[in-house]
Amino acid sequence: MHRRSFLRLGVPAALAMAVPFSTHGLAASTQTKPPLRPLKKGSRLRAVNAGTWLEPEADFGPLVERCEAEGWTLEVPESVKRQWKWFSGTDQQRADDLERAWNNPSLDGLIYVGAGWGGARVLEAGFRFPKRPLWTLGFSDTSSMLLAQWSAGLHGAIHGSTAGPDQQWQRTVQLLKGEPVAPLQGRSVRTGVARGPLVVTNLTVATHLIGTPWFPDLRGSILVLEDVGEAPYRVDRMLTQWRSSGVLRGLAGVATGRFSWKGEVEPGDFSMDGILEERLSDLGIPLVMNLPVGHGLPNMALPLGAEATLDANQGTLLLNPDRTQP
Repeated sequence: MHRRSFLRLGVPAALAMAVPFSTHGLAASTQTKPPLRPLKKGSRLRAVNAGTWLEPEADFGPLVERCEAEGWTLEVPESVKRQWKWFSGTDQQRADDLERAWNNPSLDGLIYVGAGWGGARVLEAGFRFPKRPLWTLGFSDTSSMLLAQWSAGLHGAIHGSTAGPDQQWQRTVQLLKGEPVAPLQGRSVRTGVARGPLVVTNLTVATHLIGTPWFPDLRGSILVLEDVGEAPYRVDRMLTQWRSSGVLRGLAGVATGRFSWKGEVEPGDFSMDGILEERLSDLGIPLVMNLPVGHGLPNMALPLGAEATLDANQGTLLLNPDRTQP
């Protein structure tokens, strides 16, 4: 897929929510921080671009209108359409944009736009998360920023999109307002029930963070993976890396979202579902596949660090509303 086509498909990603979060794996210094409050009328948000440059005609009007309908103000600075090579500015410019936004006490959340590629380069350039939690949301390439935020012990990272159908957007709004959301339905593969904090990410992006400071400790977590445009043999190669590196040891449960790929499978080869099941079903933990998460529609929002239950007997993923925040 062309890297600058993501905005048209709904990659501008969003913001925040107020479901219970786990302290699993967090440094002690972060566990005493106050929980993030739900967004309300008057909340201020800013669009930031950590990745690929946007087409000049990229239209943020519908997203601005959606935010205004909730009483939120969305700032869209000109810097999101800046261009340097295939990025929206140099690595240092993009890192500086993020630092200014993160340190702005008047902002309640950030919307990652642009996607494509570049988030990991911002991290490599020296961006470090200020020690305050902030609502952020994105997916695809900005999964790197979400994972790094959670790895730094900061709450507020949401995997999802601000575009798409009303049903998808309303789920995001419910999360942002601290309201309960419906469980997601998938297909049960290996039965059992797992409970733990959610880690939701793009497989390709996360694979390239293994071994870096920005890849979180997954022990005790429920891992949800998605991807787009990767052939089954490439998915096989990446999951083999995850298995061989040991990062899957100690997982509580695992689920897959949408793995969109339009290629043809040769007779006798693994299908996409086939290779996912083969690489994940022998981990000895509950496995659910085909959740409505990731590239394509709908792309239902999920918060990193939120306590959840993966019920592989029923094929569902449920956020736990009864657990208190740290």
